[in-house]
Amino acid sequence: MLDAIHRLFNNATLRKVLVKSRVLLGIAVLAAVVWYLDPDWLLPGFLVSMFGEAIQLWCFASLDKGRTLAFNGPYAIVRNPMYLGRYFILLGGLMLLGQWWVLVAFTVVYYFYMVNRVKREEEYLRGPLGEPYLDYLRTVNRFLPGAPKPGSRLAFWDWRLLKRNHGTTNLIATLGFWIIAWYVARLIVH
Repeated sequence: MLDAIHRLFNNATLRKVLVKSRVLLGIAVLAAVVWYLDPDWLLPGFLVSMFGEAIQLWCFASLDKGRTLAFNGPYAIVRNPMYLGRYFILLGGLMLLGQWWVLVAFTVVYYFYMVNRVKREEEYLRGPLGEPYLDYLRTVNRFLPGAPKPGSRLAFWDWRLLKRNHGTTNLIATLGFWIIAWYVARLIVH
């Protein structure tokens, strides 16, 4: 059963269709959240989402994408912090639906997405990044934060990297969603 699920999440055709339709899917999810929004979940959802956004921003400010191996900032304690940040951003938004089963379903789907995507990325990066990357794989956990990698800087933030990686755009988009959610919640309450 698990092998079939992993094959599904690694199906190249399905991945292409989902990538091409991600904007439409995002709009549909946004519409569902706005339509079925439970105002009681506004603050908890916002806090969870902003926790994820903080992780994302730290990642953007620590990642010199395509130039060097990232092992500072959040990458010093976990290899894939951006996926974890994205999980919490989306989880917070889905909390607005006030349905526990949606959160469980999302968590299961996101888990399989994340595990399979990361495995593909790691296989690819072994070639271009070579031995330093293999050492990184041996010393830093994939998903659960651990002790910082020796020689890394946990307290790391580079504003130029944040800008180059479009971190401010990500923050604006996330805050834009929450402004819409807040406005809709006010309409429902009044």
